[in-house]
Amino acid sequence: MRNKHFTRATPNVNLNRLPKPTRKIPNQPESSRIMPDEKGAPPQIQVQSLNDYLEVMSKAVFQSGMSWQVVNAKWPDTNEAFHGFEIGRVAALTQEELDELAQDKRVIRNRRKLAAIAHNAQRIIELDAEHGCFIDYLRSHGDFYDVVKDLKKQFKFLGDTGSYFFLYVVGEPVPPHDEWMCAQERAKRR
Repeated sequence: MRNKHFTRATPNVNLNRLPKPTRKIPNQPESSRIMPDEKGAPPQIQVQSLNDYLEVMSKAVFQSGMSWQVVNAKWPDTNEAFHGFEIGRVAALTQEELDELAQDKRVIRNRRKLAAIAHNAQRIIELDAEHGCFIDYLRSHGDFYDVVKDLKKQFKFLGDTGSYFFLYVVGEPVPPHDEWMCAQERAKRR
């Protein structure tokens, strides 16, 4: 039986614009599957569960204001520290557990970002319940820019770049990167 979270299409979504299926990275541990390729672009993944959404979003959170190289270097240990981003466990993290993570040298020890990841796990679960599945939430907006606007409102430490990264990696439609970068530059000049 297919997972209900990824089988339903929503109205007003042009399925022909969806990215092609994910390419598998041979001989790579599961925790490195969202690492950039040799050209710097992160590979897209085939989302299997809410855990995948949380992992990709969490990487975007950690990358906010940081070197991607630092985040990538710490990612396998971060994945382990967050129990493989098992969404129920992350959503239930206590303040004491977050304090312990903030002392763990294997991870990026930004307490606010660590708390944001627990908050974001809770929001993914809530939006999944509200919309029937999380993908329906993502596809309930008019276009890419509407999705980004709502992601920034719903989730902590997720800005324009993090939202683009998140949507791209999980296989949702995004504008070509060069076009999006030009739009970002125009918006900054206003």
